[in-house]
Amino acid sequence: MPSSCGFDADKTAIRQQYLIMRRATSSVVRRNADDLIREAVEALPEYEAADLVLSYVSFADEIDTHRIIEDALAAGKRVAVPKCLPGRKMEFFEIGSLEELVPGTLGILEPVPDEERLVKPAMCKGSVCLVPGLVFDGEGYRIGYGAGYYDRFLAFYMGEKLGLARSMQVSSNPLPRGVHDIHVDTLVTDMGCFRISYR
Repeated sequence: MPSSCGFDADKTAIRQQYLIMRRATSSVVRRNADDLIREAVEALPEYEAADLVLSYVSFADEIDTHRIIEDALAAGKRVAVPKCLPGRKMEFFEIGSLEELVPGTLGILEPVPDEERLVKPAMCKGSVCLVPGLVFDGEGYRIGYGAGYYDRFLAFYMGEKLGLARSMQVSSNPLPRGVHDIHVDTLVTDMGCFRISYR
């Protein structure tokens, strides 16, 4: 596993390091890893039991979630995806198809806001949320793109938090973290699933 430099490491430097590593990974390696991650997610008891799946919509060389979304919808699960709002706030809206999405922030596909499809906190009990990250550590903490959308959302989220990471995106050392950083409950990788023991 690639190593960060421990708690003293600068998040910006780590972010740049893992962005470079991710971009340098071949499409074949990414695709094979993503297939294994999808299979692992769909085999988790928490996922199988969940009626509602909250998923990011993958962009560029992120771990692909399009197939997971399509599989969840085909299995009769409710699926919600995020919309980024002013003030670095993020809300999830239910969708019936990926075709409903439109380009939003940075060209990332987002739902069209609809109050009737808004996922409210009380609706999230028993759900799972697929959490993106550039790098995760063994305690479930992550470094993302730096805007803090997910940490703000996860602070009040009552379901199961599943971090998705290719094995090269897992640090053998603890990542630097702030008081507002939220750890995931399970880390799902192409090498297996790792439960976070102290939750």
